[in-house]
Amino acid sequence: MSNQQNAAADSNIKALPIITSFLIAGFIGLFSETALNMALRDLITGFGIHETTAQWLTTGYLLTLGVLVPISGLILQWFTTRQLFMTSLVFSIIGTFIAAIAPTFSVLMIARVVQAVGTALLLPLMFNTILVIIPPHKRGRSMGIIGLVIMFAPAVGPTVSGLILKTLTWHWIFWISLPLLIVALVFGAFFMQNVTKPTKPKIDIFSIVLSTIGFGGIVYGFSSAGEGGGWGSSNVIFAIAIGVVALVAFSIRQVKMDKPMLNLNAFKYPMFVLGLLLILVCMMVMLSAMMILPLYLQTSLALTTFAAGLMLLPGGIINGILSPVMGGLFDRFGPKWLVIPGLVIVAGTMYGFSTVTLETSTGFIVGLHIALMVGISMIMMPAQTNGLNQLPPELYPDGTAIMNTLQQVAGAIGTAIGISILSSGRRSFLETVSVSDQKDPINQLLAFTNGVQHAFIFAIIVAVIGLVISFFIKRVNVEQRAH
Repeated sequence: MSNQQNAAADSNIKALPIITSFLIAGFIGLFSETALNMALRDLITGFGIHETTAQWLTTGYLLTLGVLVPISGLILQWFTTRQLFMTSLVFSIIGTFIAAIAPTFSVLMIARVVQAVGTALLLPLMFNTILVIIPPHKRGRSMGIIGLVIMFAPAVGPTVSGLILKTLTWHWIFWISLPLLIVALVFGAFFMQNVTKPTKPKIDIFSIVLSTIGFGGIVYGFSSAGEGGGWGSSNVIFAIAIGVVALVAFSIRQVKMDKPMLNLNAFKYPMFVLGLLLILVCMMVMLSAMMILPLYLQTSLALTTFAAGLMLLPGGIINGILSPVMGGLFDRFGPKWLVIPGLVIVAGTMYGFSTVTLETSTGFIVGLHIALMVGISMIMMPAQTNGLNQLPPELYPDGTAIMNTLQQVAGAIGTAIGISILSSGRRSFLETVSVSDQKDPINQLLAFTNGVQHAFIFAIIVAVIGLVISFFIKRVNVEQRAH
């Protein structure tokens, strides 16, 4: 703890260039995550693969994050900030280059895993560094700026990739990202400073194995169910069961160890737990919506990739602009007056999305998406910052690792449940029409839209659960906790 505070108190640390380095690197890393989603159709035809196979480009990425991020708390204590920053960018650059030249699906898959290693190192490092170099009473705004990148990059990804795909091949998504990553590496080489001193705690191999099997099994199981494996398939049940057993064993081991790999004492802080739950609600709602909306726009409303991407752009831009604003409001007023109205807005937009039909106007969808993104910006960063503010500095690496890991897991679960509800809603509609009419294109579209409505009803339920939790949130008094 003293090492971290000594490093943080060092007057030579220049916060602005450090945060800027993270913003450039984080933006490109997260941009390519969603940019590829828009190219899935091109990849399916180009490589002659099935949709469920193409989905592995996202699942493999999430799996890598799910496996590596829990270990990040340990990695942060073994290496310096500069070492980790440069390593994460080298992985991102190598992965992006391999993806840009990928001749086959399997090569592209390897590239995605290498990219994910870079992102898995960068995200926890970014949050931990902010916590160390920014005093608690100014943290909301800084977290808001980080939020701008985390939300804005995935939001503009589909639009930019839609533009690229209009004139160029999908390889250019990566060719355009590559020089920007190199700029981030050079910028970081000049400006990144070490903000913590490595303490090099003992590495417990058994904990790493349990964590990998636990988080990996759960993400894999839910992703397989969402990809059409179905919840009843032995693969899905086995993966989730093994994951849960390994996680329970991992948790018991961490509690019993003198120096755990991931310190679960963070769960003793009620506002941290509350903030974590609200973020998980947000991620489930947002990622399932971000998966289902483009499908609805391209299938039910028959829009092109580029048009669908453009429709989701205003919400993304507004969310990016509001994120630092919400951070500033959080610093002044605390979380309650942002989080509760935010969840009311999110639940309301999910209700709006559950009423969509084949005749729904594009303006209505754009308006709802903007409202959703406003609501998300009111919840995410205030809940996260308030939760992390309650932790003592020695738990920062563990707190950020727990939050970042469970976000990925919640995202995978939300997407899987959303897609499987969509499929079952589609099936249940087709069962109501005669066999001869099932092939009718109109019935196919009506069935798909019925599935979309069902998926958004699931999102309403999740948002309402979040709203109930939010009534218990209290502002963490940071001034008194300066010890």
